[in-house]
This record gives sequence, C-alpha cells and structure tokens, in this order.
Amino acid sequence: MMKKIATGILAIAATSAVALSLPSAASATTATATATADFDDYSDYWGPVYAKQHLAKAQGHVDVAWDEEDSNEVQVTGRLYDLDDRDYDEGGKCAYVKFQAEDSDGDWSTVYTRKYCGSPGYKKFHFEENDVFTLRVKVCQVPEQGTFATKCGSWRELYSAEDA
Repeated sequence: MMKKIATGILAIAATSAVALSLPSAASATTATATATADFDDYSDYWGPVYAKQHLAKAQGHVDVAWDEEDSNEVQVTGRLYDLDDRDYDEGGKCAYVKFQAEDSDGDWSTVYTRKYCGSPGYKKFHFEENDVFTLRVKVCQVPEQGTFATKCGSWRELYSAEDA
C-alpha cells in the first residue's frame, strides 16, 4: 500500500514538473518567432489575381524591409497558372503576369514580367526591387509565340508605403 502511495506522489510530481516547464518552452518559441518576423516591415499574401475570363491567374507573397535611410527592398514570390486548356490552334493562350513599381516621384515602371504556357500547371517566380513606393500586378494572356498581352484583368495594388 505504501509503495502505491509513493508511486502516485512521484507521478504527480513528475507531471507537475513537465507542466511547469511547458509555458517557458512555449514562450521561448514565441520569442524566437517574433524576432524572426521583425525582419520584414511589411509581409502579406496576395492574390489570386485573374486575367479576364479567369483563364490565367497569379498569387504569392510580398515582403518589404526598410532600412534607416528611407529605402526599402521588396521581395515578391509567387506562382503563375495557365488555366486555358484549349489547344493553341483552337485559340488557347499562355498566362502572363506583369508587375509595376511606383517610385517616390510618382513614376511607374515595369519591374518584372513572366510568361507561362502549360495548362494545367504553374510556374514559380521570384524577384526583388529596391526603393518601391507602390507595387501593383496585372494578369493577362499572350499567344504562345507572341508577347502582346490580351484579355488582361485590372491592376491590383499589392503594397503601398502609405499603408504600411
């Protein structure tokens, strides 16, 4: 009988020790995650953004890091999907994504484009750009052997320094 009571007390003590150690381990994990997340001044998922008639789409993630001199670095990752399953001789087209950045003077310039032919499927992409005030994206379709974008969706703003 005495052995059972001693075993029970030891089991309770061991369980209490484990329970007391868990909150400190959880807070250490949270502190590490917070320190890592502080690197990005802005971070968000974007999309999906579609071409007209939803035959192409893009989606991904944008991260922005600012330095002390009012300069930033924008990193964009994503996937471009070709959703047009028609053959090219039937009028099928490829997916096309275009990114434009606005600088602090209000001037827009194209900073990245990508074309992908291969329904069904997608192509991953990644690019970086510096000193971006606003970033926007548009998804279109293009002929397999061409670069003239057609059936474009509207521009979608992904990031603005005013909102961050």
